[in-house]
Amino acid sequence: MSSLVLAHTRYLLLEQIRVPIGLVAGALFPAVTMVAFVIPFAGQDPKAATMATASLMFFGAMSGALIGLSINVAQDREQPWNPYLRTLPAGPFPRFTGRILVQCAVMLVSVVPVLVVAAVFTEATITPARLLLGLAALFLGLVPFMLLALFIGYAVTAKAAIAVSQVLFFPLAILGGLLLPPQILPGFIEAVSPYTPARGVAELLWAITAGTTPDPVALVALGVWTVIAAAGAAWAYRRDEGRRFS
Repeated sequence: MSSLVLAHTRYLLLEQIRVPIGLVAGALFPAVTMVAFVIPFAGQDPKAATMATASLMFFGAMSGALIGLSINVAQDREQPWNPYLRTLPAGPFPRFTGRILVQCAVMLVSVVPVLVVAAVFTEATITPARLLLGLAALFLGLVPFMLLALFIGYAVTAKAAIAVSQVLFFPLAILGGLLLPPQILPGFIEAVSPYTPARGVAELLWAITAGTTPDPVALVALGVWTVIAAAGAAWAYRRDEGRRFS
């Protein structure tokens, strides 16, 4: 890792620690949901508790990837320091990489309370190998949401990014089956759910952690969404750069 990437990572991490409310909220809400809904209704069922744990781990991590990253990028664009950084010969890679590394650290912290609650208060069970594989799948599955966050962050203002990211986040979480088991979703939501990126990641996590059979449609849709999000993020970045520096 280059010294520039390390410098940006350190700076952005300190920035995150100095305003920890987003980190606390991202870690607390999924754990509270575990206590309020999973423990009473599915805590004694090993498979259901394991699937719910995976879902809420992803729910918290997705919040940071989509809402946190989009707002941070949009706020950066409005600071005078950011245009100066973008004129330097190092290019955008060090700052992009630092931002992604910090976001990954934030997301890793957000899953710890859910794991602790599941381990202490439910019958959820998983082997160390499956847990590590599940965490790897979690980070891989967050790629389209980070790309979508970059699209939002470069396309709209900071105030608009707060609203847009939240408006997208909760419907995606509900449609993806993260808050309710897929088998009890209403019919119209169940029909749409496999075509959302959140459901694709959830299917992958459930397969790894609970041994379910993933829906191939959901996995293909996840790949398609990743390509679309990548194209959107690249377009938004070029558009923003053209407006500021052309």
